[in-house]
Amino acid sequence: MKMGFDNDKYLALQAEHIRDRRSQFGDKLYLEFGGKLFDDFHASRVLPGFQPDSKIRMLATMQDEVEIIIAICAADIEKNKIRGDLGIGYDDDVLRLMDSFRQLGFFVGGVVITQYAGQSAADAFIHRLAALGVKTWKHYPIAGYPSDVGHIVSDEGLGRNEYIETSRPIVVVTAPGPGSGKMATCLSQLYHENKRGIKAGYAKYETFPIWNLPLKHPVNLAYEAATADLNDVNMIDPFHLEAYGKTTVNYNRDVEIFPVLATMFEKIQGQCPYKSPTDMGVNMAGFAIVDDEACQEASRREILRRYYDGMVARAKGRCDETVVTKLRLVMQQAGVTDACCPAIQASLDKAAETGAPAGAMVLPDGAIVTGRTSSLLGPSAAMLLNAIKHLAGIDHNLQLIPASVIEPISAMKTGYLGHHNPRLHSDEVLIALTISALSNPLAALVQHQLSNLRGSEAHFTVIISEEDAKVYQRLGIQISCEPKYEVKKLYHK
Repeated sequence: MKMGFDNDKYLALQAEHIRDRRSQFGDKLYLEFGGKLFDDFHASRVLPGFQPDSKIRMLATMQDEVEIIIAICAADIEKNKIRGDLGIGYDDDVLRLMDSFRQLGFFVGGVVITQYAGQSAADAFIHRLAALGVKTWKHYPIAGYPSDVGHIVSDEGLGRNEYIETSRPIVVVTAPGPGSGKMATCLSQLYHENKRGIKAGYAKYETFPIWNLPLKHPVNLAYEAATADLNDVNMIDPFHLEAYGKTTVNYNRDVEIFPVLATMFEKIQGQCPYKSPTDMGVNMAGFAIVDDEACQEASRREILRRYYDGMVARAKGRCDETVVTKLRLVMQQAGVTDACCPAIQASLDKAAETGAPAGAMVLPDGAIVTGRTSSLLGPSAAMLLNAIKHLAGIDHNLQLIPASVIEPISAMKTGYLGHHNPRLHSDEVLIALTISALSNPLAALVQHQLSNLRGSEAHFTVIISEEDAKVYQRLGIQISCEPKYEVKKLYHK
């Protein structure tokens, strides 16, 4: 697979740029982190060579200078908002993030509860954190936010928020997801620091859109596809164009809020340090792209996956038609068709040949393998076995797991566990493979090929189960599905 991104160059450039920005303000820099600090798989997919943990690795180069504050919105705690990629609540994700940061040696100052208005679930979470020895602070709703700047920048506005005492020069403000109040937390701190005579500044670190790539570059369009449900739109930064005569890319929310932010900065600090929303950013990812065509190709595949994900979400009732319409428009702008992923046509051909649900996978070496539905295996499990057989150089017709191993598992599912489908899921077939490996050296050989599946792309002619999707995700295989279920019914587990 072509590498389009120099990760080492990126880490060095990014750390240097953040230090330079901190020195611009003097005592302290509040750095709002957009996107994911861990597991940034979107970036690694559209920028081949970008490591999913690049942001945290970059911060590790300045670890002694960094303090981390995690923001979570009280309303998200109250309604038990779930992270779609992890399947856990935002409150639990705060604990997960803290553990992850601490295991890497970072200092986590505590948690700020934003938009706090006495929510009972938020109070319970605060007590839970206190029992764990975690500091918390409350930030309150501000009437007229963000338009009534006079009220916001006052003792009755930002001044009501509890001051977060920090001890290090770079304060990273991150969160479990969007809408958690990261920017408002930074502004509140600037207000309090200024009243205490501490010189503090603000900057935003967000990978996408990449400001020094063209507006309709596939990498930036892939960001629009990823945020189709948020209705984000990339646009030319008019403030940057007016101030410098240079065309840069930002997204609508930052552009729309900039005049208000600029006024807030003026009221807090006497002047705004930035002339445009692009100025506020510190992202250097665009300077580390070494093969633009490879990144464009990868981004088109990502847009296609997002389109199929959107259609599946619509079929499940999780999004409406507007999301799919926007994804379809992004596809047209990026010149994306099904041909971008050969697995799509291969899976459809296999389904037509067998008359049953099927799947196809493009392996990292470009080879295509397929899997069909049988009486004991679903297409995802069958294709997984065929893929690792191919990588091990073993004929896919060779039986590695005897029926004497599969049939008892199938019988257990239907006879004792209440399953109606006797076919094995991907995780179950891997367990069966492990059992077979105890007596079959070829099964053991094939099993060792699982790590070589990372980077593969798979497509299925039906929506696969959550269990199968999670196994593929853990193996680093990108999947897409046709927006239909194998069985026509109203409830699908």
